Amino acid sequence: MKITDLTLRTVEMTMKFPFETSVGVTDTREILLIEVTDGEYVGYGECVADIDPYYSEETVETAIHIIKDFIIPRLKGASIQHPSDISSLLAPIRRHQMAKGGVECALWDLYAKQQAKSLSEVLGGTKTEVPVGISIGIQKDVETLIEKINVYVNEGYQKIKIKIKPGFDYEILKQVREAFPAVSIMADANSAFTLQDLELFKKMDTLDLLMIEQPLAYDDIVDHSKLQAAIQTPVCLDESIHSFEDARKAIELGSCKTINIKIGRVGGLFEAKRIHDLCAENNIPVWCGGMFETGIGRAHNVAISSLHNFSIPGDTAPSARYWDKDIIEPEITMSEAGTVAVPTEQGIGITVDQTHVDSITKRLETFSM
Repeated sequence: MKITDLTLRTVEMTMKFPFETSVGVTDTREILLIEVTDGEYVGYGECVADIDPYYSEETVETAIHIIKDFIIPRLKGASIQHPSDISSLLAPIRRHQMAKGGVECALWDLYAKQQAKSLSEVLGGTKTEVPVGISIGIQKDVETLIEKINVYVNEGYQKIKIKIKPGFDYEILKQVREAFPAVSIMADANSAFTLQDLELFKKMDTLDLLMIEQPLAYDDIVDHSKLQAAIQTPVCLDESIHSFEDARKAIELGSCKTINIKIGRVGGLFEAKRIHDLCAENNIPVWCGGMFETGIGRAHNVAISSLHNFSIPGDTAPSARYWDKDIIEPEITMSEAGTVAVPTEQGIGITVDQTHVDSITKRLETFSM
């Protein structure tokens, strides 16, 4: 693969509404975009790190540092035949998955464009549409939550994810289930509970939840194994899975019955596909989680979701869910049936609205490769 330049760009975008989880509230995002070019085509990637280290240890600033001082020097002069080569090339850099993933995604987009193929096709995707779920932050009361769910169900979303925390848990979910007996509902705790809450989770077994996502510590797979053995509701791991090896160990321990694959959290599309394949071999369904991405990151999510074992609706909601104006044209939209079309155009299949991107750019730096 020929690469002539790599550009790091940070943009600032305000969300349409504040989004609350057990970790905190998000209302504005500073986003790191990565552009790579061969002089003819441009590949786009998005680093999903936030400005603070509350989801993971990575931040926008640490990602910029790692990319500038460690990733770019390793890419310069390297013989890269395929984007899958990037993983081993960057392996000496411990962790920093989001920094690696942002760069790797840009290279996958560039490679697909060089091959005149869609990213989905290059990855081996088989779907033409992917089912869409929606994530709802912690609300002030259950009445507000139920009102929002009713709106989203009528819009066609195929899965409702409800953020929970101690005090906003079983009783809330019970009332939601009573209001929506036939809707696919899951809970996401973002590591807010411990094994001392086992009886609470046993009560949740009566609610026919699709899954409970990351109920225990963000870096745990052992206690999750104990929890999964004690309850019927599938446990889904998110923050605990940063690599193929993490997934392998979690599956071997019986720590979960499903895995949320986030491209950035696992270091890029190559590792995401490896985890997908491992889960398929072990009859573990997967789905694609979201990190409040722009249309660039969302397009990568749609592409990976076209793989066959992404059988649970993912957090691939349309652009208008979070942004008044996205940075791509056309914006990602959802059908009345609750699906997003998998782009068939070259690469990630979108056009960047460069005028809008330039207007919200805070920092810009280009490196010759």
